[in-house]
Amino acid sequence: MTTLQIVMGIVQIIFCLILIAIILLQSSKTAGLAGSIGGGAETFFGKNKQNTLDAKLHKFTSVCAIVYVIITCVLVFIGGQGA
Repeated sequence: MTTLQIVMGIVQIIFCLILIAIILLQSSKTAGLAGSIGGGAETFFGKNKQNTLDAKLHKFTSVCAIVYVIITCVLVFIGGQGA
């Protein structure tokens, strides 16, 4: 194993843990009809929908997932070079 593979592996593990934490922090969408009538409609139709914590977590989840996939592809490419 080269130093680059070790460093990329550590970065991949860090992004994996961050991704797990972000996914667990997001609120569930299983409230159904009762949740939308009770108070979820205010958030849905509100002006600041993009500024809510859930919107930010969703965006950060997407970014972390893309970075994680790119790091994984780089590790596979680097690992294939030595074989």
